[in-house]
Amino acid sequence: MAPLTRIGLAGLAVMGQNLALNTAEKGFHISVYNRTTLKVDKTVERAKQEGDLPLYGFHDPESFVKSIQKPRVIIMLVKAGAPVDQTIKTLSIYMEKGDCIIDGGNEWYENTERREKAMAELGLLYLGMGAFRWLLKFLIVVLVSLILAKGGSGNFVKMVHNGIEYGDMQLIAEACDVLKSIYFGIKDDKGEGYLVDKVLDKTGMKGTGKWTVQQAAELSVAAPTIASSLDGRFLSGLKGRKSRSFESLQIKRHQRHPS
Repeated sequence: MAPLTRIGLAGLAVMGQNLALNTAEKGFHISVYNRTTLKVDKTVERAKQEGDLPLYGFHDPESFVKSIQKPRVIIMLVKAGAPVDQTIKTLSIYMEKGDCIIDGGNEWYENTERREKAMAELGLLYLGMGAFRWLLKFLIVVLVSLILAKGGSGNFVKMVHNGIEYGDMQLIAEACDVLKSIYFGIKDDKGEGYLVDKVLDKTGMKGTGKWTVQQAAELSVAAPTIASSLDGRFLSGLKGRKSRSFESLQIKRHQRHPS
């Protein structure tokens, strides 16, 4: 029988799986759970391959919750919205007063505040944290959450952080375009071209940048760089249409000015 672990993690997509393995690698015993059992088995197998790490997988929510020592701490890393509510509903049935659920994913902060109140009525603690890729930023958002003392503050900070990141990435793209026109047009005889040109000029998004712009408008706060970068993302998602339009224009240009 596996020993009681110190922490649990629900949600084993790429980020959840890697966080669980990293935690186990640091010597912390961790329980993991996922709605689809295949990801649980894959994570357990990786833990064995990477040095028989103290990671324990569970296929049913009751066994998962009961494998964690009290007061229980469970981190969720699932898709925002309804999947979060469903995961909370599934796990909270087996949790006891004083146990804590941490939402490590991106989420609209008002949803977090709603869940915090609902969990408080059950005697459970709920913290909307928001997940950063690097541990330092992860710790910063925890501290900010504690300082602001509101359930949705962590997700609000992460939302704004992601909005700023949208602007940063757009600035980098535009700077590369300007530099390429001015100086970087020089042929590179030693390489195969510039790395930035090998990056697919199409990007998706999970909504945090859009939430930032929406909240800025709600508060009458000007955020032109973030708003413009959001438009840039919308346009980049139309790569198929852009390619067809470009090809059509090239054909028409050739018809008008044949070589």
